[in-house]
This record gives sequence, C-alpha cells and structure tokens, in this order.
Amino acid sequence: MLETHSPSPADNRDDVAGWRAAIAITLLATLGRLLLAALLPLFPDETYYWDWSRHLAAGYFDHPPAIAFLIATGTWMASAVGAAPSPFVVRFFPIIAGATASVFATLIAGRLGRGSAARTAATVFALMPLAASGLVIATPDSPLLAMSAAGLYAVVRALQSAPSSAQSLRWWAGAGIALGLAFSSKYTSILLPLTISAAVLLRPSLRLRLREPGPYVACVLATLVFLPVLRWNWSHDWLSFRFQLQHGLGAPKGSVVKRELDLIGGQLGLVSPILFILTAHSVWRTLRRPADDARFALAIVATGCWMFFVYSAMRRAVEANWPAPSYLAGIALLAALHSSPIRDRWIRRGIALAGLMVAVIYVHAIVPVLGLPAGRDPVARSAGWEGLAARVDDMRRPLAGRTWVGSNRYQDVSELAYHLPDRPHAVCTCITGRHNQYELWPSFPESAHATDNLVVTLEETDDTHDTAERLAPFFSKMTRAGPAPLLRGTDTVDVRRIYVFEGYRGGWPARVEP
Repeated sequence: MLETHSPSPADNRDDVAGWRAAIAITLLATLGRLLLAALLPLFPDETYYWDWSRHLAAGYFDHPPAIAFLIATGTWMASAVGAAPSPFVVRFFPIIAGATASVFATLIAGRLGRGSAARTAATVFALMPLAASGLVIATPDSPLLAMSAAGLYAVVRALQSAPSSAQSLRWWAGAGIALGLAFSSKYTSILLPLTISAAVLLRPSLRLRLREPGPYVACVLATLVFLPVLRWNWSHDWLSFRFQLQHGLGAPKGSVVKRELDLIGGQLGLVSPILFILTAHSVWRTLRRPADDARFALAIVATGCWMFFVYSAMRRAVEANWPAPSYLAGIALLAALHSSPIRDRWIRRGIALAGLMVAVIYVHAIVPVLGLPAGRDPVARSAGWEGLAARVDDMRRPLAGRTWVGSNRYQDVSELAYHLPDRPHAVCTCITGRHNQYELWPSFPESAHATDNLVVTLEETDDTHDTAERLAPFFSKMTRAGPAPLLRGTDTVDVRRIYVFEGYRGGWPARVEP
C-alpha cells in the first residue's frame, strides 16, 4: 500500500516495536497450545484422523487428506527417535499449522496498518477462543486456516502490486498454490476463491485485474494442487463431496430459528462477544467506505463466508467452527482500522474478556472447575477411553484364536485402535449409525476367518443392544459382559457395554439405514 508521507523516526520505532510484540505474542500462544496439547487426552475425532494417518491416501470419506498427512509427519518423526504416538505427537504439526495461520493473519494486518495493527491482530488471534482452544486439537481446521491465511496474504500482496507486473504474477501464483492446499484441507475453503471472485466482479478497479494473467494462473495452480483429491473422489463415486454437501446443505431438519440462534451463540462463544461485534462492525465499515482494493476484497471474503453459513443454518445445524476462515479477513480489518480512544478501549476490553474465557477453558480442560455434568461437558469427551480399552483388552486376552476389536461407532473404533497396547486394526460393525471411513477399509467379514472372535463396545441399553442381536446369529457364542463406564476422574461421562462374540461362522447382517 502506498504511503502519502515518509514515516517519522518515532513511527518507525513504533512499527518495529509492534512487529516484535506480534512475534512474541504468537510464539507464546503457540507454546501455550503445545503445553495444553501434551496434557489433554485425544478426542474421538482426533483418534479417527490418527487412524487415517496410518492409511495415507489422497482423500477420505469425511475430508481431504491434509490433516492425516500432518499427523503422519508427527508420528513418523517421533518413531524415528523411538517415541510412540502421544497426544503431543499427534497434535504437534496441526498446532504448528495453527501458528502459521496466526502468522499470515498478522502479516495481512501489518500490510494494512503497520506494526501496531500486526500486534493487535496477533493478540486477538492468540486469545480468541476459536484459535486458543480450537487450534490445540488435531482437526482439518488447522491446515484449512493456515493455507487460507497464506492464500489471503498472497492475494493482498497481489492486489497491492502493479497490475500485470512480475511481482503481481508471483503473488497470484502463490495464492493459487496456497488455495489448492486449503482445498486439500477442507472443502469449505472453496468459499475463498468464490468470495474473492465476487469482490473482483463488484468493484470496477478490481475488474481490471481480469486483464492480467495472474488470477488465471492462480486458478490453474490451485486445480493442479487439488487434482489428487479430485481423482480420489472420482474413483470413489464422489463420495466425500456428496457426504459434505448432504452434511451442510441436505434436507432441512428441525427449527430454523434454533439453528440460526445456535450459530450466533456459537460465534459469541468462540470469538467472544465483544470481539465478534467489533469484527462485524469493522467489516461493515470497510464495505461502506473501502480505502483500497485489498480491504474491499477482505471485507467481501469475511461477509461472503459468514453469510454462506447463515444460509446453511437455514437447512442444517452449523457447527460453531465452520465460519472460522471469515475471521482471518475480519481480524485483519479490525486491527487495521484507524485508531481512536473509544475503539482502542473496546478492543482492550474485548481482548481482556477473550483472555479470561481462554484462561477458564484451559484450567477447566485440566481440572474441572465449571461444575458441568460430565455427560454434557465437551472437554470430558476425551476422557475414559484408556480405561475402556483396558477393559476390552482384558476381555480379549483369554480368548482362543484370533480376536478382533471394534464398535458400531467410528469414535469408539478409533479410540480403541489408539489406546489398545498393540494398536490393532480395529473394525466398525457399521450395521447402524452414520457412514464413515471404516466402511472403505477391509471390514470384519472381508478379513476374518472361520472361528475368529470379535469384541465390541456398544452403547449401554437395558436389554441386549440391537447391533448385538443382529450379530449373534453369525457367531457360535455371544456373551453380554459387564458395563464399562467412561470416567473423568470419578464422574461418568458415558457408559458402554462390552459384547464378546466367539466362533465366527461367516456372513454378516445387512446394514440398517436411519
């Protein structure tokens, strides 16, 4: 962005101080996430992605492959020094990806408003619960945010470069590669090029960019990077695309009003109320009077991504983390607005509130302090799996012959695979429940031999579980063993029942669709 005056020595000192503070804040936030990552057990979705990392591919049922490759890199490096997979190992590179997102969001703010804006953006990103807690766990959101932020930064640099210049072309090319990697992280990243295209079409000065080769080079490079994922989906009848479209835009269910209120409530919780309002106001102000092409494009990206999920909530429930990429642009615009006493005071209040929320979340993650019932505590979903795996291990050891373990829920399957001492290939019965990646791998009837055994965990019911009843005719013997509670300390999060099936006879019950 062109300067209208030469910065004074005091301005330069403030600029350098701002950048140094931004770097320090980002490093401290990353170290804090790594520390919490080492202390917190893996959640079921994380062990699910860890199981993906043992079967690397260009795509999976639920998502593109980036998260699996990040986890596989961590576990490979750990094995090279003789270390076993652990929560820290599984989460290490996803957390580094989250730090990368913070770096590029900070760089965008710095391009718009110098060092002071970079410091504000780094602080907001460090303490916003969406990043401070959400980027601790290993999910596709980490590479998505990293590559989305990198792509947005490259677009900003391209728009700040002279049209058709070599510098502009290089930044457009970088944007294309980054967006291709974002596509390979999570399919919702398609909203970034769509909203950038909308910005270009809406603003006359941006439409001139269509005369240069850069945007087209970006599209070609993004497609080439994403091509392996496209090929995987083509070879699997577009399975992953169809699942995600149905997941987010399927036939409406339940109350529209409740879904929209849940979406707003989720944003207030994950961004913090004050920062959410300030970010929305900053985007609105930029849309009304954009100072330059880059700010206008960022405002359209933030608005378009967020409004898509408002529309999505009219059809299906929207998880609170889904609109996260919109805040990359929104935070940069918030940080780069012209300073004023009122604005600065409210930003400080927003940061203080967000920091307090994060502090409570971190403490509660280690020692329950909020008094939530264990069964309704989101943090407690990571607890008790090691104990359940120990119970399953005790049940399978006395059995003669080969014994398999599994469940009808992909969450249980992956947690058992991770926590059992030999980290076996666990199987999903998949007779009921939602479809998942385990259905694409060799199933029990495809892999087992006659007389093999199967130990499964099922939800606790008063009588024999329906899945157990359906499995029983295909084995010589079924035993309904004792209940196995998932415990966080002494509190019960949930209860499973262990069933032991001996002497496989062949065949398998048909799937029951919901």
